[in-house]
Amino acid sequence: MKITGWEVLTLPDRGDAMMLVVVDTDEGIHGIGEVGLRSRQRAVAGALDHLGALVLGEDPLRTEHLWQLMFRSGFYPADRVVGSAIAALDVALWDIRGKAYGVPVHQLLGGPVREYVPCYVHVGDGMADRPRFLERCRTLVADGWQHLRFSVPPDGDVLDERRTLRQGIKLFHEVRDAVGDEIELILDVHTRLDPPEAVTLCREIESARPYFVEDPLRAEHPDSYRMLRARTGVPLAAGEQFASKWEFAPLIENELIDYARVDIAIAAGLTEARKITAACETHHVKLATHNPLGPVTAAASLHLNLTAPVAAIQEHQSDPDPDLASYFTSRPTVVPGRVLPSNTPGLGIDIDRDRARTQSIPPRPLPTLHRPDGSYTNW
Repeated sequence: MKITGWEVLTLPDRGDAMMLVVVDTDEGIHGIGEVGLRSRQRAVAGALDHLGALVLGEDPLRTEHLWQLMFRSGFYPADRVVGSAIAALDVALWDIRGKAYGVPVHQLLGGPVREYVPCYVHVGDGMADRPRFLERCRTLVADGWQHLRFSVPPDGDVLDERRTLRQGIKLFHEVRDAVGDEIELILDVHTRLDPPEAVTLCREIESARPYFVEDPLRAEHPDSYRMLRARTGVPLAAGEQFASKWEFAPLIENELIDYARVDIAIAAGLTEARKITAACETHHVKLATHNPLGPVTAAASLHLNLTAPVAAIQEHQSDPDPDLASYFTSRPTVVPGRVLPSNTPGLGIDIDRDRARTQSIPPRPLPTLHRPDGSYTNW
């Protein structure tokens, strides 16, 4: 079997553009992958031009060989842009492997160790309408969701760190009071706070027992987590911005986090995610896959989590966009609180390519977030 070509498809997704990559072979089997880096898709498209040329004519079943070829080519190590391009192609190759052998991808990864994968749902940030936000939390719990995720609240495109700190603490305790002690709560800081505010936030919500606090610090200097680890007892999660096992290594090997937020669509695909997961197991770090994306990454995350002993939770949207969902002829089955396994060969997902080709969605402008004095903070 040989790779004969690949194409990029863009679909509308809640005001954003979803970028998919479909890889074709000379035996009529195709695979689908997704680009995780939505904010710089034009750069990823350029990387795909380079990498696609490398794998053209190669055997798609040699996933490790092709991963090494893509990652090591060009001398400079792959960053998030190249990592996202590799991820889309690598996941598509795993999809092809499963279809070629007639088995779901999780069988190629060693077989399932669990019957389903727990997942959590996004609630929002709670700033605009607090009573409505709290009612949504209660409704989701009544529907069957056991893990709720929300973020520290900015005010539009302005983030006042001290005000956000106070609002975030108050919001977390209000949600705990609204849903009770049995529901797990996840707070996403989104790397927006500086260390003094991050420390205070984590310490002030300890009594409300968060499942984890996500990305409380910026990702560029992982060693900062030493300071935070020593000053708070809340479980910490990080890694959604990382593109390789080497970036994860300091946090995992020094046991500075409790949950690794591996994004398969950024961290160079399933081939690399498996290695990161193995490192997690050696240091008792749990896997909490990052997936605010589409059905393709949801499917890839499902197969990894089904087979990973350290998998704890998978990020998932509660209500898929109806128009977007209509492009997919098959996709993962999600019920409140869990993603169900699929025995369909490959990833268990497919798309109406002819209809998808009619779409051409430009990337959205880069989102920004600034402080009251005009200086910028992380979006």
